[in-house]
Amino acid sequence: MVLELYLDFMSQPCRAVYIFAKKNGIPFELRTVNLLKGQHFTDAFAKVNPLRKVPALKDGDFTLAESVAILLYLSRKYKAPDHWYPQDLQARARVDEYLSWQHTTLRNCCTRALWQKVFGPVFLGQSVPPETLAATLAELDRCLQLLEDKFLRDQAFLTGPQISVADLVAITELMHPVSAGCHIFEGRPKLNAWRQRVEAAVGEDLFREAHEVVMKAKDMPPAEPAVKESLAPVAQVLLR
Repeated sequence: MVLELYLDFMSQPCRAVYIFAKKNGIPFELRTVNLLKGQHFTDAFAKVNPLRKVPALKDGDFTLAESVAILLYLSRKYKAPDHWYPQDLQARARVDEYLSWQHTTLRNCCTRALWQKVFGPVFLGQSVPPETLAATLAELDRCLQLLEDKFLRDQAFLTGPQISVADLVAITELMHPVSAGCHIFEGRPKLNAWRQRVEAAVGEDLFREAHEVVMKAKDMPPAEPAVKESLAPVAQVLLR
């Protein structure tokens, strides 16, 4: 049976999984799950992922949730080139270190930036207090500094001389605030040079394809009342 990937390109981790699969020639069928229409809450999708989140993977009778687990599963099953998730113990530990760090730091503030600048005011019609957005952007700036100082340092990529899944996860996160109009690479030549290397290693056409949807987020029409209601619990957390 053909591998199935359940994705929404509005989601950062979905973009990372998609780019990884396409870049490594992994055959799969794309199953689009529109988060902003609440399709992840359907009973049909719950059979694939009871957590009701994307990305999700279905490989025959085997299903898998969580983007990092999916990336590593694909890397191992399809024997992706070693640089993506190295066999060397310490090199792999560096990738694991970043993947463990990013969940509650960079991902959190990148997600909030997009919601507070675009999804809240444009899509849901909910204004965000200026001080809330300012605090989010300040936290994002601190995370970017840590990304440079702790992980990138003077290397070509986050964990060494070659691209790894850590870089893929990081760049797809950073495109969230970029899509919201945040100029996060300005004044950060080291980080901007890293971005260019990652895009070149992935392939500019593939990178552009994966981010086409989110880069149009600012142009979305207002949500229908039923969609606003379904997203209310998420908005309550991310817009505060």
